[in-house]
Amino acid sequence: MPGISDAIKREAAWLTSSGDGLPALLQADGGPFKVVQARMPRTPPTRAAGLYLLPGNYTDDRWANQRKLATYSFRAAIYWPLGTTTVTANIAELEQDALDDAIGLVVERVRGLLGDHTHGGRFLAVAEAPARTEITVHYMPVENTAVDGLLRADVMWQAQDEAFI
Repeated sequence: MPGISDAIKREAAWLTSSGDGLPALLQADGGPFKVVQARMPRTPPTRAAGLYLLPGNYTDDRWANQRKLATYSFRAAIYWPLGTTTVTANIAELEQDALDDAIGLVVERVRGLLGDHTHGGRFLAVAEAPARTEITVHYMPVENTAVDGLLRADVMWQAQDEAFI
C-alpha cells in the first residue's frame, strides 16, 4: 500500500504538470512560482516565490472487511517575497493581489479537470469524497511582512486511496 511519502510525490507531480487545460504553476511553464516541489528544502530560495507541498494528517480507515480508505492531508506552504512581480511605491498591495491570483491558480489546479477528480489517476479522489471536499486557504498575518518582506499562505486539501488488504 502506498504511504504518505509516495502520496506527496504523486501530488507534487500533479502540481508541476502543465499543458492539460489547467493553470500551470511553475514559472518555466507560465505560472507564478519559481519553485513547486514536494517537501521543504533545508535552505529555500529567499527571493523566489515558492510552493512546498507538505504532509498534513494521515488516516487509514477500514470501511469494509477487505477494504481500507487511506486519506492524506496536504498542505501547500506558499512563500511570496515582496518584489516578486513588481517594484513600485504600493508594492505591498500589489504583491498581496499577486499572491491572491497565484493562490487562485493553485486552487483551480487542485480542483482538477471537469469529470476527473483523481488528478490524472494518481488517487481515488482529491478534494472530492464525502466530508473531504474542502480546499482551505489560510493567510498568515500580512503585518509580519514589515519584518521579513515575505507574504505567507497555506492551501490545504485531502486525497484518498482505496487499499485492499
